[in-house]
Amino acid sequence: MLTISLETPRRVGFVDITGRVEDACERLGVVTGALVVYVPHTTAGVTINENADPSVRADLESALQRLVPEDSPFTHLEGNADAHVKASLVGSSVTIPVSDGRLCLGTWQGVYFAEFDGPRRRRVHVVGLSAVAA
Repeated sequence: MLTISLETPRRVGFVDITGRVEDACERLGVVTGALVVYVPHTTAGVTINENADPSVRADLESALQRLVPEDSPFTHLEGNADAHVKASLVGSSVTIPVSDGRLCLGTWQGVYFAEFDGPRRRRVHVVGLSAVAA
């Protein structure tokens, strides 16, 4: 397992970590198999989405804000209940197939760390699963 460390610059945002996950794949030596990318935080997540047009990230942020406004009448007293809900909606892990040592992402796809309670120092764990020949 490898751990990626990052610092998020804003309270809410999507940080492109595709290159760092590709580096982790190489360092873990996965040629054929999969990577599990996991976020061990309750107010952050990870997702795969378009990485060609940055407006997609802004649209995701906007849509999640409309779905779960920060000022909703939550009972959680820390003031970040919206971040917990958004993290649950996005999810804490993705699994990415690997072939010939490369992530099998679509042409326009990228891997994004989703921050909902920043700015903070965060971690992302990457586990390599190598396929065993039958």
